[in-house]
Amino acid sequence: MSIEQNIFDILKGKFLTGENSLKNWGMTVYVVLLFLLVIASSHSVDKKVMEIARLNKQVKELRAEYIDTRTQVMQLKLESTIRSNVGYLGLKPMDQPPYLIKIVKKESK
Repeated sequence: MSIEQNIFDILKGKFLTGENSLKNWGMTVYVVLLFLLVIASSHSVDKKVMEIARLNKQVKELRAEYIDTRTQVMQLKLESTIRSNVGYLGLKPMDQPPYLIKIVKKESK
């Protein structure tokens, strides 16, 4: 048999219908199962990669929101912002500094 004849026999599927086809069917099923396992594994990995990308995007968005909120809170803590927010209540800073009151107890004998 020539190489060309062997190739034609394989292409025609004679290895599945010939005398020793039972051995070949077992190997064929085994190879097909391995291919299916590889394909399923590949899909699983793709799904996990997509989930990781989605979570990374969400982390970046949350980090940006955190920074924005932190900036707003820092601006609200500024004295000038507090003055403008409580000005309508008539509150204003003191002109003179606070003074200390001392209470001295005299011991009775």
